[in-house]
Amino acid sequence: MCGILALILSNPIAASASFELHEALYLLQHRGQDACGVASCASGGRIYQCKGNGMASRVFNDGARIADLPGFMGVGHLRYPTAGSSANAEAQPFYVNSPYGICFAHNGNLINAPQLKQFLDYEAHRHINTDSDSELMLNVFANELNETKKARVNHDDLFAALGRMYERCQGGWACTAMLAGFGIIGFRDSYGIRPLILGSRQSAAGPGMDYMMASESVALSQLGFSKFRDIKPGEAVIIQKGGEPVIRQVQARKAYAPDIFEYVYFARPDSIIDGISVYRSRQRMGDKLAKTVLDTLGPEEIKDIDVVIPIPETSNISAASVARYLDKPYCQGFVKNRYVFRTFIMPEQTSRQKGVRRKLNAMAMEFQDRNVLLVDDSIVRGTTSREIVMMAREAGARKVHFASCAPPIAHAHIYGIDLASPAELIAHKRDVSSIAKHIGADSVIYQALDDLSQACIEVAPHSLQDAPREFERGVFCGNYVTPVDDGYFEHLERIRGEGRKLKVMDQAREAVVHGIAQKEQVQMALNGVTVTGEGKIVAAADGCSQTPLHVLRGHTNATRRESYDEDSSSIKERMDISIHNFGDYPSN
Repeated sequence: MCGILALILSNPIAASASFELHEALYLLQHRGQDACGVASCASGGRIYQCKGNGMASRVFNDGARIADLPGFMGVGHLRYPTAGSSANAEAQPFYVNSPYGICFAHNGNLINAPQLKQFLDYEAHRHINTDSDSELMLNVFANELNETKKARVNHDDLFAALGRMYERCQGGWACTAMLAGFGIIGFRDSYGIRPLILGSRQSAAGPGMDYMMASESVALSQLGFSKFRDIKPGEAVIIQKGGEPVIRQVQARKAYAPDIFEYVYFARPDSIIDGISVYRSRQRMGDKLAKTVLDTLGPEEIKDIDVVIPIPETSNISAASVARYLDKPYCQGFVKNRYVFRTFIMPEQTSRQKGVRRKLNAMAMEFQDRNVLLVDDSIVRGTTSREIVMMAREAGARKVHFASCAPPIAHAHIYGIDLASPAELIAHKRDVSSIAKHIGADSVIYQALDDLSQACIEVAPHSLQDAPREFERGVFCGNYVTPVDDGYFEHLERIRGEGRKLKVMDQAREAVVHGIAQKEQVQMALNGVTVTGEGKIVAAADGCSQTPLHVLRGHTNATRRESYDEDSSSIKERMDISIHNFGDYPSN
């Protein structure tokens, strides 16, 4: 899950578009804390770029670097960690100089990446410099656009190239792109899995309109844009310099099924996506969850509940609805430290457990001698939930019931969110009673899957005729809206495993350097790591490392990679070769 942006100002000599793109990055920072970047285009088609690992304030030095990004249009990106590498080189936007100079920002995931890589290598003869499927998609588009053989392209050429790209790519995506000196482009997969919204405003620098695209409406409204329009499944929009948006269907709509996890967790509550208010949907989720809690626990057990407490912050809205429905007091018994990353994407279990304690603090006065109903948006690995239940009991709670606004998560997310390997998911091959025992709760109550869908459908405005009536829910039920090859899950686990091993090796090296390494970390630094049959990463026996020595030593493999099965270098500080990157400069 990432955040994407594109902006074009009507006045080509107006103030830099990068200032507003930079502001929008903060509004969408919740969508990606791993890396970010902005690319802009000034007069004459010159492209400027700044990107790198880290949050927006770090990458742009609290805004100081925006002055180096002139231009009347640009694209922006925020990266959320996904399976595989997280090198500086994979920070976006990506750039290719041929044809025409294209900058590209991508949100989603391609599920036929190995086949695309082979096509680009053996047929298109285009070099791929990272392991990112976003770079693959950019190069597929660039290759199709190159087929025009023209010095300059028009709308028809761009739409036709996009249509051919759609025929090759499989998965879920929303993308923005910028063509040097020409304009900006936005497009969305034919299932509508990932969101993209277009807005407009009257230019403050003269006649004409400014146009902006973003993953969520909040980024548009906060910058003064209105007249929102969701880019529909299979649609693309092109906005040429000095022109108005031109929208066409580049591939027939196959479904209208947004990822329901947007409404459960990822999107800001003040956003409206595909006509559905995230805030209203979470209210309705709370109503439906409360009814399930009542049916599951029964009236007598409900009478004994003293208070409903949310796990901040995503569940606050739903928990308030649960309390209102059950006629119970609502209080925020946990105080959140806002300056700690989300824990379910932390690389290792110990880090996640420590992260929970840093992130939340239980106020004993709200728990002492009380039976509490905790409400969270979802339960992923169960690490956070177990620590939270333990904290509630340490604060004096007598009984702890745990309710989840989402159904059990038992399957991989394949459209751009690296939740966890299925074997790491607490609901994978566990029933509700064993989950409750695992996290230490007296009971666990999950939202029903159909109730979750209805919570979103019911709050769509009646005036909205073309609203989603179905959603991408594969993470809950294993039925994905797109066809998925049998070998894809094995491929996903393979690249996820390699990424995990390298992260563990990084942590072991850091511990050794700072003199705080435990015995196993020393062995990891010396011998490398291996993965046990249970999926645990441990120090390898001497000479038995599954991690190639050249990777452990930080050397790249000079041999050309023929397939995804072969090793790829994942050097932490590696940068891409294009223009102006955060990684090019030492930290101040």
